[in-house]
Amino acid sequence: MIEIDLSKYPTSPGVYQMLSADGEVLYVGKAKQLRNRLRSYFSSRGDGRTHIPLLMEKVRGVEVIVTDTEKEALLLENTLIKKCRPRYNIDLRDDKTYVSVRIDLREKFPALQVVRQVKDDGASYFGPYSSAGAIRQTLKEIYRIFPLRHSSIERCSKRGRPCLFHQIGQCSAPCHGKIGRVAYRALVDGVIDLLDGRESKVVARLQQQMLQAAAEMRFEDAARLRDQITAIEKSIEKQKVAEYGGGNQDVIGLHREGGEVELALLFIRQGKLIGRRCYPLQWILDLPELVSGFLQEYYAREVILPDQVLLPFPLEDVDLLSDWLSEKRGRKVCLQAPQRGEKKRLCQLALRNAEESFKQRGSRKDARKRLLEELQAKFHLPQFPWRIECFDISNVQGTHSVGSMVVLIDGEPANAEYRRFKIKTVDGADDYASLAEVLRRRLQRGIDEQNLPQMILIDGGKGQLGVLSEVLAEFDLKGRIGAVGIAKSRVVANVRGKAVERSEERFFLPGRKNPLSFRSGSATLFLLERLRDEAHRFAITFHRQLRSKANLRSGLEDIPGVGPARRKALLKHFGSLKQVRAATLDELGKMPGLPATLAERIYQHFQQG
Repeated sequence: MIEIDLSKYPTSPGVYQMLSADGEVLYVGKAKQLRNRLRSYFSSRGDGRTHIPLLMEKVRGVEVIVTDTEKEALLLENTLIKKCRPRYNIDLRDDKTYVSVRIDLREKFPALQVVRQVKDDGASYFGPYSSAGAIRQTLKEIYRIFPLRHSSIERCSKRGRPCLFHQIGQCSAPCHGKIGRVAYRALVDGVIDLLDGRESKVVARLQQQMLQAAAEMRFEDAARLRDQITAIEKSIEKQKVAEYGGGNQDVIGLHREGGEVELALLFIRQGKLIGRRCYPLQWILDLPELVSGFLQEYYAREVILPDQVLLPFPLEDVDLLSDWLSEKRGRKVCLQAPQRGEKKRLCQLALRNAEESFKQRGSRKDARKRLLEELQAKFHLPQFPWRIECFDISNVQGTHSVGSMVVLIDGEPANAEYRRFKIKTVDGADDYASLAEVLRRRLQRGIDEQNLPQMILIDGGKGQLGVLSEVLAEFDLKGRIGAVGIAKSRVVANVRGKAVERSEERFFLPGRKNPLSFRSGSATLFLLERLRDEAHRFAITFHRQLRSKANLRSGLEDIPGVGPARRKALLKHFGSLKQVRAATLDELGKMPGLPATLAERIYQHFQQG
């Protein structure tokens, strides 16, 4: 452990950074009093925290940044963690994006939207929901009860008659004046009550309207209201998991085994458990630091902030975090570590969810390990394939050639490691040369960063495998990285010659004449097929993006006077590039804000083309 003179460090609030010998930031922390905080790391007695020696073995320097307040230190700590991604701070990576429902009450006729980002835009958000399909199914039921509009007013008002949703009773057609603003707002209020979990309030209001309609002998209206009430009651019966009191709460539960921690986050909305998220974390430091770091990183994102956050144990900086969250939300957010009662039971439920998620993840991890062991044995790989990379090339008639790399780490897709390559040194449709360029660029970078795979899968047969073998030999990696080619299945005639059958995928290895295959339905085969298909999808998507940009540019931006803003305005006005090309000079001249000379230039450009 290094020795420092603590008397040289200030007693004011601030942020400290632990540095390695080469200047890498290992850990970032905040402190109310920097000197006292550092004393807990460098004092000979320490403070009893078992993780300190693990961190301090690598620390060779400390830098501090002084702030005026502890809240400023909190914000600066967040910024530095995002910038430096220190090894010993929490690294929160989601493998799933949850959805929310958005409605903007400032609009004349508000509509529902399913979104994946919660923005500070003045709209109301509900959720989060783990399944986009499930919430869309729920919205279908809501539209039957409260027929809000589906599309934009401007778009639908251009139609000669209301849309199909109106004809089947799932849209009130405000775009064609079929409903007034006050009546429409009553529908919106009903939707908000449903999404907020206040179904009983909605049912009571509809029952009152039903009785009034029956008293006025409007029996069709009364029957419609009765059906709406029945639909809501069935929906409540289906979705209601458990009652946990009122209010919106996020509940944190932790399960720790060795250096692994499973963190479960439960979402309670109006007394109902609507979902959970689980995070597997590698963590050797104290659990209070983990929870504090999790709160800072998770709630710094665009997520819905609850009324309360229930914690598994008290935190030293709970008041500071509460103030920060309240300021971010614009309303009070309370952080509690309950000791008894209903809230304590919620924390115990979150703990059980964390334990169960850890067990399930362990089972999946064991299953993936068995698959990778089978791969190593089947393909005679020199190393256990913790990291597998798959490459593919995509082009159309030799234009906009691109390469893709997708990655499996520990048998799971590692989206953050995916890479795309623009082919720079090859002209025309030469897939072999393009593949060689991509592999050279990837391996050179892998050598520089000491981040090489244990196995490379190439989409193709012997030809592509030969390219891979040559490039591996160039970098003296031929005996260190396993090389495999996957060839698409063949369609062959059966023994009678009357029908065709599809053969299994074939796998080629260097120095082996005959291909290998897996039994039909093999989990290992499925893993490799999905990896190949993902590489193909990733390459095709990139290729289409480049081609689309090139088409738009060659069509519009090559015209003098048409820049990105003008191009966007033209596409918005006419609807597509095809419509711009087909537009007459008169139609172009009628576009708002388009000078007559430029309209004629655009018209002549496409006429000559």
